[in-house]
Amino acid sequence: MSERKYTVDSVAPKIDPFLKPLLAQAGFQVKYELAEGESANPDIENPEVVVRFSGADVDLLLANKAELLLALEYITMEAMSLPSDDHSRISFDAQDYRALRIEELRMSAAAAAEKVKRTGQPFRFNPMNSRERRVIHLAMRNETELRSESTGHGGYRQVVIYPAGMASLPEAPPPAFPTRSPRPRDGERDRGRPRGGHGGGRGRGRR
Repeated sequence: MSERKYTVDSVAPKIDPFLKPLLAQAGFQVKYELAEGESANPDIENPEVVVRFSGADVDLLLANKAELLLALEYITMEAMSLPSDDHSRISFDAQDYRALRIEELRMSAAAAAEKVKRTGQPFRFNPMNSRERRVIHLAMRNETELRSESTGHGGYRQVVIYPAGMASLPEAPPPAFPTRSPRPRDGERDRGRPRGGHGGGRGRGRR
């Protein structure tokens, strides 16, 4: 980024009033510090400000592919009214998760590429956020036999790797959420079931 739009001094007065009370009310034993941006992978992400977390509960932030850390990042950006195009300028991190995740995604992209070359069949990754999809696309940029594209909507967007000459697959529909069966009303609960208990024999004894 040629010119910094955000600095620690300009961002801290906006982040602290939102993030400190939020972490305290949630009961997390974590603390954070703001630092000028730096990245081990500037071609992929090059934030201007990094918010680094530490403390006894930092593993909770990093559980399930840092789901909570990324959620905190997102809602903080929204609370600051940052334009969506500027979200990448501020990055939340802990225990170098971002760099480790990028390396993990690069390895996944390499393995998927080899599989597509070997089988001639497309490979569909699980849904990812835009930053992670970008890692996959950049990892594939020098592949002449393959191409990658994003497909899907909203939180279900994912990357698909194709042989270079293959047409795109139809978009997969988002997963359907199971619907609850309506609870039986009083008087219907035992309809069709012998009143004496299971199987029409004796009722279940007390234990």
